[in-house]
Amino acid sequence: MSLSVVEICAGAGGQSLGLELAGFEHKLAVELDENAAATLRANRDWDVAVGDVADKSVWNPEDSAFRRLDLLAGGVPCPPFSIAGKQLGANDERDLFAWAVELAGRMRPRALMLENVRGLSMPRFAGYRQHVKDRLAELGYWSDWKLLEAHQYGVPQLRPRFVLVAINSDDAGWFDWPDERPTTDTVGTALADMMGVHKWPGVAKWVEKANDIAPTIVGGSKKHGGADLGPTRAKQAWKTLGVDAMGVADDAPKPGVHPADHTPKLTTEMVARLQGWEPFDSDAEYFWTFTGRKTSRYRQIGNAFPPPVARAVGASIFRALSDHSGERKDHLAVEAEVMHDPIYSALKLASAAMTAKELVRAAGGRIEARDFERRMAMLSRDFVIEEHEVGNDRAYRLTGFKGFVGQQDHDRHLAFATAVNRIS
Repeated sequence: MSLSVVEICAGAGGQSLGLELAGFEHKLAVELDENAAATLRANRDWDVAVGDVADKSVWNPEDSAFRRLDLLAGGVPCPPFSIAGKQLGANDERDLFAWAVELAGRMRPRALMLENVRGLSMPRFAGYRQHVKDRLAELGYWSDWKLLEAHQYGVPQLRPRFVLVAINSDDAGWFDWPDERPTTDTVGTALADMMGVHKWPGVAKWVEKANDIAPTIVGGSKKHGGADLGPTRAKQAWKTLGVDAMGVADDAPKPGVHPADHTPKLTTEMVARLQGWEPFDSDAEYFWTFTGRKTSRYRQIGNAFPPPVARAVGASIFRALSDHSGERKDHLAVEAEVMHDPIYSALKLASAAMTAKELVRAAGGRIEARDFERRMAMLSRDFVIEEHEVGNDRAYRLTGFKGFVGQQDHDRHLAFATAVNRIS
């Protein structure tokens, strides 16, 4: 038995492969980057649409082929929420999270799965997260967020990913987040055969030094230079593991060329293995071929959702949609793990403008006065909040959401029209 999936922002196929192994069959994969789309086509005979996922000329979500869809999934762009970036959220032209939620409202899949970076779980985006959950509830979906660490699902890498799962009310009672199955590998044990493929004399000593899981692999974007393994802190962590993170190698070290005390760089194939792929074993179920030049391959791999993590979440969704045996759970009775912003909730429920004191009181007094302005500043980055003078005080009223949800006059369209080749 297989269930159907449409995947948006599919990248080079990390989530795609994981969902396939969980039992889902792709009706369509949509991807902006031509190199990543070429990789998808090189591995599977899927229908792959190339271009801006929000452009109706690229694909039509209302197409009859997508009716009765089981799952809408995607790894929507990370930069709007990345701790390493400006965290522009709804003000970033690449933000597609809220749009994907609206897409679920148009397509009406039985379930929705979206993944993003850990930054989306931070206090900065508490109001944004609540907006997403509230909108999904209006559309008839139960939803939950969870921060998943890749190393807890068999991948020898830290890589935290913030995952949203939403399921229609008929099936939600049978969903459980997947059980953790921590990796037993280190960077050294995972890559020992690859690093020693040419009989490099330093491999045993290197494996001993590379005795921990990898830091989060950073694929980067088209706006930044060539392939390397991340910012300064990440490079230092790689150095501790005996890896030169200043670039990506074309091949494993060779005797006579590299001394036993050499600090090697990783190849793209090694990076792929640390992301949960098995690129050297054609019989492995995670086998995947990457197309394009080295920098493009590295970015495709580095930006991917690790297939074993996608498989674990996908399998939980598959069970919820296909197996209603056992006791139905009342998810609505369970307090959400991720705290949301009580000021946002108070603003949303208010029928008129409220002063700071009134908002703090409506939020249950949990917000200290000195913290109020900071929270309002964060909310104002994602929402339209009117401010009015009321005597010696100031009143606030929530009047809109700044994110892209399909508006024809949104600034996102201009950004894509003028700089699409630099957006990733």
